[in-house]
Amino acid sequence: MKTYKIAWLPGDGIGVEVLEATKIVLDKIGFKAEYTHGDIGWEFWCKEGDALPQRTMDLLKISDAAMFGAITSKPVKEAELELVPELQGKKLVYRSPIVRMRQSFDLYNCLRPTKAYIGNPLNFKDDIDIVVFRENTEDLYCGVEFNQVPEELSSLLTKISPSFAKFKDLKPEEYSISTKINTRLGCEKIITAAFDFARKHNRKKVTIVHKANVVRATDGLFLEVGKEVAKNYPEIQFDEGNIDAMTMWLLKNPERYDVLVAPNLYGDIISDLCAQMVGGLGFACSGNIGKNLAVFEPTHGSAPKYAGQYKVNPLATILAAKMMLDWLGETEMGVKLEKAVADVIAEGKVRTYDMGGNATTIDMANAVAEKL
Repeated sequence: MKTYKIAWLPGDGIGVEVLEATKIVLDKIGFKAEYTHGDIGWEFWCKEGDALPQRTMDLLKISDAAMFGAITSKPVKEAELELVPELQGKKLVYRSPIVRMRQSFDLYNCLRPTKAYIGNPLNFKDDIDIVVFRENTEDLYCGVEFNQVPEELSSLLTKISPSFAKFKDLKPEEYSISTKINTRLGCEKIITAAFDFARKHNRKKVTIVHKANVVRATDGLFLEVGKEVAKNYPEIQFDEGNIDAMTMWLLKNPERYDVLVAPNLYGDIISDLCAQMVGGLGFACSGNIGKNLAVFEPTHGSAPKYAGQYKVNPLATILAAKMMLDWLGETEMGVKLEKAVADVIAEGKVRTYDMGGNATTIDMANAVAEKL
């Protein structure tokens, strides 16, 4: 087995604790890696004006994969900043480091499996096994926004869009614009990834999630490309549904869904809904996957109120490590790790507070490790 180069990005708050727990499990399973710490998160924004310093970007460029904990993002008060002298007095704009990673390394595929493990008291139903493919670099998260709309943009929109007429007399500070950009290539890549996954893992259906009946241009493109791609996979059932209706049908009949694929915002929404049906954020793992790099993480935040208490459930991060093993080709280890997690949940002896128990973050990690 080769020794992998893994960027280790704990971040803020409980991110540090859940990654500590995850390393206990990876060490026990025999995963060989050179772990290199990467600076990321609120601390570095406050001190350096950059939540994702260039040295961490450089580390990611030479890594096989990365494990990411969590970050704190909050409104900045000037008094909170302890910037290095050369940044004092400069106007700084906070940018989400995970969004920057996704866009900088073209981590276009946000893969979010949601599976109900037998014995989890938080399951909505025990037969849920849904995999969400979320486009990760475009749509409303593309970052093209205007808090105060430039005059030249307002003038152009007045000329080319009849729908913009009711806004044309507003002052720049009286409205904002966020753009939703979907490209044909971006749609094709994420939808193809979903169908490839379905074919490889013998999944029976892929459902496109959209709102093309209202957002006709961008979501219309996503649906159009989806129908084109589906023709290349005749053995897989193709389905599609509006995002609003999907939230209803997923709650009513989750067993009818298999693989979901959606633009960025809808994928974010639908994956959180799916996560809650299988226990909540303590079980929600995520992979940000590109051609040459993948970053794996729990989907929960940094939970500052729990920081230092070793209270939170680390299974989301441990399951994210399972995704990393699969992506690196260490599938046998991945299967073994997931079985250990399933066994601990089914046994029911070790449960963190969210599951109704009092086990610590490290207790849960040790319980999983003992099953390996």
